Amino acid sequence: MGYYDDDYESPSRQKGNRGGKFLPALLGAILGGLLVLFTVPALGGAGLLPDNLYPPNEEQNGLGTDEDVEQRKVDVDLTTNVTDAVDKASGAVVEVINIQQTDFWSQQPAGTGSGVIYKKEGNKAYVVTNDHVVADANQIEITLSNGTKLKGTLRGTDPLMDLAVVEIDGSKVDSVAEFGVSGDLKRGEPAIAIGNPLGNFPGSVTQGIVSSADRSIPVDLDQDGNPDWQAEVIQTDAAINPGNSGGALINIAGQVIGINSSKIAQNEVEGIGFAIPSDVAKPIIEDLENYGETRRPFLGVNIIPLSQVNTYQREQTLKIPDSVQEGVVVMEITSASPAARAGIKEMDVIVEMGGEKIKDPIALRKFLYTKAKIGDEVDVTYYRDGKKKTVKVELSGGKQSQ
Repeated sequence: MGYYDDDYESPSRQKGNRGGKFLPALLGAILGGLLVLFTVPALGGAGLLPDNLYPPNEEQNGLGTDEDVEQRKVDVDLTTNVTDAVDKASGAVVEVINIQQTDFWSQQPAGTGSGVIYKKEGNKAYVVTNDHVVADANQIEITLSNGTKLKGTLRGTDPLMDLAVVEIDGSKVDSVAEFGVSGDLKRGEPAIAIGNPLGNFPGSVTQGIVSSADRSIPVDLDQDGNPDWQAEVIQTDAAINPGNSGGALINIAGQVIGINSSKIAQNEVEGIGFAIPSDVAKPIIEDLENYGETRRPFLGVNIIPLSQVNTYQREQTLKIPDSVQEGVVVMEITSASPAARAGIKEMDVIVEMGGEKIKDPIALRKFLYTKAKIGDEVDVTYYRDGKKKTVKVELSGGKQSQ
């Protein structure tokens, strides 16, 4: 019958008998209760029952009191060398907006990139960015890291090195970047990119390493399929996306070691980005700020590689020995140029300058832009009508590329 005692429902039992069984039962219950009371603590103390048999109070729940939790929040320090470096440099990284004329009445943004404030002097400040970021702009707008928008005035560009300098109102500028020495970089050291990827995420930070401190990549300015220059760049695996161009690549000390320029954008390629080394950029930036152009020594010639000349023209027109396989052919001379003053003529084949072999146009430009200076007098060796000649040429400065 469930919870009921059988004796409680039996009509044949006498009432006196029920009273006789009640007292022993009561005593048994009391003794049983006492046994449990004294046994449970003893078992727990002997390690036979877990200590957390009962729910813990607030101070035993692993979190502690509210005061303890707040103290732990204060004690957690997330500052690292990377965050310190970013804090130091990020205020000088800006957004650069290229605004172009769409029709007679209106203008609109044609592209967005990044830039770095490298100098503040009086009421002016100066931003370095990429030439391709500001190319063909009718107007340039600079957005500071705090959101302030300023009008930018283009001071000068260098398409060959992909650099440009923009002047802005310095009264609104609080942060100026510190440039480091790119020549001291080592493979594997940290590299941090700061910029405005995709034009929508200003102040974005990506971290990687210096994959190569002195990589050379071909640059084809006129898109004719022939490289016009071998750019010296820093290779990094820090993510550099469209919109990062012109932004800062910094070291762990927060110094700018490169100006982000490009990446290899192929489906099968990941983590190959490039930056213009600070050591290469600094003299060009100075020229662009002061003169509006890069002042380089030049010959005043228009040339093509000898390798592009067919056998017939080599024999009948140039008349050079078969042993000469490398050099540059002079196709045009700029009047009153150093080459013209030295007597160099069209169809001369230049094979050496300043004691260094000139194998192609890139080698000639590299000598002029990295080994020579304006005012230098250098020996130029060339072939004319099959005869080898050497002449001294005094290099002058100019905007011409060679």
